[in-house]
Amino acid sequence: MRTIAVMNQKGGVGKTTTSVNLAAGLADLGRRVCVIDLDPQGHASLHLGVEAFGDAVTVYDVFAGRKTLANARRMVASNLWVVPSNLDLAATELELVDAKNREVVLRHAIQEMTANDSFDYIVMDCPPSLGVLTVNALTAATEVFIPLQPHFFALQGLSKLLQTTALVARRLNRDLKVTGIALCLYESGTRLATDVTDDLTSFLEQADATAPWAEAKIFNSRIRRNIKLAEAPSFGQSIFRYAAKCPGAQDYAALAREVEAMPAAATLPPLAPAESSQPQVEMRRAA
Repeated sequence: MRTIAVMNQKGGVGKTTTSVNLAAGLADLGRRVCVIDLDPQGHASLHLGVEAFGDAVTVYDVFAGRKTLANARRMVASNLWVVPSNLDLAATELELVDAKNREVVLRHAIQEMTANDSFDYIVMDCPPSLGVLTVNALTAATEVFIPLQPHFFALQGLSKLLQTTALVARRLNRDLKVTGIALCLYESGTRLATDVTDDLTSFLEQADATAPWAEAKIFNSRIRRNIKLAEAPSFGQSIFRYAAKCPGAQDYAALAREVEAMPAAATLPPLAPAESSQPQVEMRRAA
């Protein structure tokens, strides 16, 4: 099983679009895939047609220790499941702030789910921030994918992302690696896209061999700017269900094949009993 955190603290770079459509592309290849929506906005859930309102079981209930991921996940297509999110999850940052073992809640929940049901991929859509939820994803993952828009400011933010990944790798998860950077909203006819790609390639080539991003590659599949990718979420469908022949579907299908061809990362060892205990904190649904 490959456990992938899709993260970027900058919004609007195609993070959720990549999480959902990469997962859907892998499912279409016959792989069992579970998307975990860790963004309180719940955009990955909505993108897959799931609206988590009222008493619906969400990933918030998993962090609260009331439900398991198996209880919360929903099947949305053949080989594809989603663990939905909603605004209740926004309270997690505050409610877990003093909780013991707060960084490993999600890792424990994933290990509990996969002990009884096998998946080929777990894809975690991280929030556009570097708080407790993102740290939980990084502690549970073996791989990090970074969607990046080929603009100058995107490169500036990349250094912060890599610093956070290195910190988590050093203190919480030594198996964590940045393995892929996906260039999204790509405009192949512009000089800027080419220059930023060249700068990024040069930066990665100069990485220290011990850095968590030393093995990172820029995916050959470029996700071109495509209006169908922006329209698909409003219909609650992946790009493959909404417009299977559009350039966006072709690009994400190519990305899924590229990811599938990559060698699998190491499997995380089971948590020690003391680490795997649920946080001792009273959590309540946000008003």
